[in-house]
Amino acid sequence: MSGKVVSRRLLSLLLAFLMALSIAGCGGEAEDVPAQTTEPQKTEAAGIGSSGADAVSGQGLSMTVDIETGKLSIERADLSGGDIGDEGVWTIFVYLCGTDLETKYKGATDDLQEMIDGTSGDAVRFVVQTGGTAQWQNDIVDSDKLQRFVIQDGTMQLVDEQPLADMGSSDTLGAFLRWGLENYASEQMGLIFWNHGGGSISGVCFDEVHGRSSLDLLDIDSALYEGCSSAKRRFDFIGFDACLMGTVELANVVASYADYMVASEELEPGGGWDYTAIGGYIAANPGAELTWLGPVICDSFYESCSKTGEEIDCTLSVIDLSRINDLLVAFNDFACQMFAAAEDDAKCAAMVREINNAENFGGNSKFEGYTNMVDMRALIAGCADSAGSASAVITAIKNAVICSKNGYLHENASGISMYYPLRIMGSQELSIFGAVCPSPYYLAFIDRLKQRGAVDDISSYDSTQLFDESGEWNWGGASSEGHWDYLDGYSQTGESQHITFATSPHVDENGSFWFELDEKGYDAAADVCGIVYQLSEDGKDIIELGQTYDLQSDWSTGRFADAFDGWWISLPDGQNLATYIVENNQEYTIYTSPILLNGEETNLRLKLDYAAGTMTIEGAWDGVDESGAAARNLIKLSSGDVIIPVYYSYSNENGDESVYNGMEYTFSGEPEVYYDVMEDGNYLYAFCIEDIYGDYYLSEFVSFTIESGEVYYSAA
Repeated sequence: MSGKVVSRRLLSLLLAFLMALSIAGCGGEAEDVPAQTTEPQKTEAAGIGSSGADAVSGQGLSMTVDIETGKLSIERADLSGGDIGDEGVWTIFVYLCGTDLETKYKGATDDLQEMIDGTSGDAVRFVVQTGGTAQWQNDIVDSDKLQRFVIQDGTMQLVDEQPLADMGSSDTLGAFLRWGLENYASEQMGLIFWNHGGGSISGVCFDEVHGRSSLDLLDIDSALYEGCSSAKRRFDFIGFDACLMGTVELANVVASYADYMVASEELEPGGGWDYTAIGGYIAANPGAELTWLGPVICDSFYESCSKTGEEIDCTLSVIDLSRINDLLVAFNDFACQMFAAAEDDAKCAAMVREINNAENFGGNSKFEGYTNMVDMRALIAGCADSAGSASAVITAIKNAVICSKNGYLHENASGISMYYPLRIMGSQELSIFGAVCPSPYYLAFIDRLKQRGAVDDISSYDSTQLFDESGEWNWGGASSEGHWDYLDGYSQTGESQHITFATSPHVDENGSFWFELDEKGYDAAADVCGIVYQLSEDGKDIIELGQTYDLQSDWSTGRFADAFDGWWISLPDGQNLATYIVENNQEYTIYTSPILLNGEETNLRLKLDYAAGTMTIEGAWDGVDESGAAARNLIKLSSGDVIIPVYYSYSNENGDESVYNGMEYTFSGEPEVYYDVMEDGNYLYAFCIEDIYGDYYLSEFVSFTIESGEVYYSAA
């Protein structure tokens, strides 16, 4: 097959949506942070917020920045002085939005039974509201109503019913909290959100009866303020038995209403928390403080994951919310350093590359979807060489995360994540983030990069639309109407104007395929990988097999050459899988591969273990749905399951994009698949170079031939 050139516009893959900025009021290096800052600079600023949304209705938090010094000030509502309620009792309120986790997997029913099994005596009780589920898998809970139960001393009693309402509404949550705190307040109290999570943008509690509506962070803030201010009480802890909710943006909200937050950076396996262990510990230790209970929650969660073989990528942490103000002040100082450093194109590119390589959670690939949640410490540490000292903010993270439990795939996770747009299209996501971003300098850092990527000519960055006339910022306000509209209609071109070359990609006389970036291109490049393709049997379609990092990469000079060895992942029947790298380190590589599993779209998770020399199927994961909810279950394959590989494909005649399905393969129950030399034949290869602004450059294709395990290139 000749290496026919296909339009670069055909491919949309492997992007990073990144940042850089310039704005007045940024200080120098981070300073030691005072214990707490509680007296904000008062302003009338509308501030930064969600485009098209009202200002935050709850009043639990006020954050302002002095534009001259860049210093962040924080003030939180005083929610104290209410009735202590029942003495000597731990009450844990559970907002149980069952959704498909109950309809398909009986997950909520199982956890209700765990709560029953974990309560003996009167020292602990669970007060539960049920809803959000098309069909409950038990004979007690009614799918057509909101119901409220008290679980205590091994019994579950229905105590209240309401008409069915949207569990993804702040009104529904607020009503439950008002009712619960009025009737069941006690000396010690917790609140748990049970359901799917999607991180700082899409939130938690996706109601499958009401169009997958969910509680975003401002909904949570509004409802918590409503409940806690009426009772004049705070919770000892607020927990999220849901994926991806261990974020700094959420901790900032919850810090106004609780002493601690318990949540996971990563996906949570379907079984979730162990309520029998939690209730049993409290029953045996009446009056237990959260500093004692927190490790029990984390350890028992890890142990329950271990029983199902899902512990390797689990995370759970306990965050001391009394230290969140210190963390936010230190982060704002560091964000000042980030956007100041980003004025230098080389430093900006260096930060983006490090952030791209930072530990992230929830998948973040074109087939699985993007959650855009990155480990906070990893992001900051990656930027420190370019931005300056990060010691204050890294110390603040360590002080805030008082307990964590991580599987070995995330053994270096810090316990708290933050939003970073690895991949984003359109204005809505950044409008939402603008309303909850904990630093105006971090927001403007993102905004400048987005504008430069979406607008052809941006000689200087103007942040005035994100600030009021005096330059002040007020968290939770509404940004200038339409500010993020520049992202609407924007799409990647595959021909990034920012990627330029000293030597363009070509095959030289020695058969080596390589290129060298010039200074401008080097300072705009975020990542380089190879994309491999093969032809369909009839020769009409070009089928994408995925990405490879088998390259000779010299980031000191900007020279990159192919080092592809012809090895690929295939099913035992010989079909090559379309594979994309999720995580890569010295011990293993995790891949995702789109498939049909028994006729349903999903993604195989594959693990290449270098020490063992094996490539195995870990399971199937549905990814992130259109509502932003991350699938909670990694589905273990069973003997007899039918797998059909799925690929992006492009017409060899007119370049039209489509999806190409492979042949049926029946899983035998043996998880090992092949990682071996591809079959002899003709293939295509291209370099994909991501820029730091969100676009990419796809080189012209070259053909290569595999003969007896050897790879030979020829010019296009």
